[in-house]
Amino acid sequence: MRTRVRALRYGLFTTALVLAVSVLLGLFSWLSYSDARAELTPLTARATGEVVSFSDGVVEVRWPAGTARVAYENGDRIVGKQTQIAFDPADPSRAVLPGSDLILAADQAFSGVTFAAAVALLVLLASGVRLLLAVRAVRAPATTASVRRIRLQSGLMVRSWLEIDGPTERWLPVYYDPVLVTLPSPAEVELRGGRVAVIDGVTVYPSGRPVTRHPRGRRLDNPVRPDPETRAPRGLLTQLRVDAVFMVPAPFVGMFWAYVDESGFVGWLVATGVAAVLGLWWASFRGSDPS
Repeated sequence: MRTRVRALRYGLFTTALVLAVSVLLGLFSWLSYSDARAELTPLTARATGEVVSFSDGVVEVRWPAGTARVAYENGDRIVGKQTQIAFDPADPSRAVLPGSDLILAADQAFSGVTFAAAVALLVLLASGVRLLLAVRAVRAPATTASVRRIRLQSGLMVRSWLEIDGPTERWLPVYYDPVLVTLPSPAEVELRGGRVAVIDGVTVYPSGRPVTRHPRGRRLDNPVRPDPETRAPRGLLTQLRVDAVFMVPAPFVGMFWAYVDESGFVGWLVATGVAAVLGLWWASFRGSDPS
């Protein structure tokens, strides 16, 4: 039995892209957070004061021990109000207020670190569970079943499925392999654990759980006798060109994130990059079919 690692190599490639972007995002966010923390660390004294004026993105705040000018976007809404102040006892002119720019920058940078870590961990966890289930199924006892390969398009996603005959008809999503293109319909194949198919000595791995109801999507059946001269897509570059469609929504996701987070162009750029690599990873995780 031959085992092709096409799906594994592509999955590792897209996972590596997500991890690389997550590491870069986490690194830059951590550097920004470290800089903000370095500015906040000396501000150990506390007081209550009043915001007396606002001009050019800076508020002036006064309290019994001194005065300070603090960067505060939209600070006009707090003029005349009492506020808590953290300041440097050695230099009271260095101070921050709740909601001031420096506080928000530190919070935003720390959120970037946690977000990058969460994305990386979730991608690794999902990929690891999928790989573990496939390995367990390979070691299960083998049975023979009559199957038909079909392709289903649902939205942007096109996937290969094996329609499995039996007392209860089942549909098994599988990762694309060129051997599927020339599979007769129907054909007798070996199934391991009801999830892993062995076709002409090639192991074809599941891209999801088998279902007992016909999956949704526009259906295209394999021919009864496929042309053996048919050239099936093989290279990962072809797969990337097909899956690039999942990167199209990324700029719009970035715009939405930048608007909600109020992070401007930098936030749009970061969110677009994360959404783009996650789109590629999702296509590989779900088992998109380039044929």
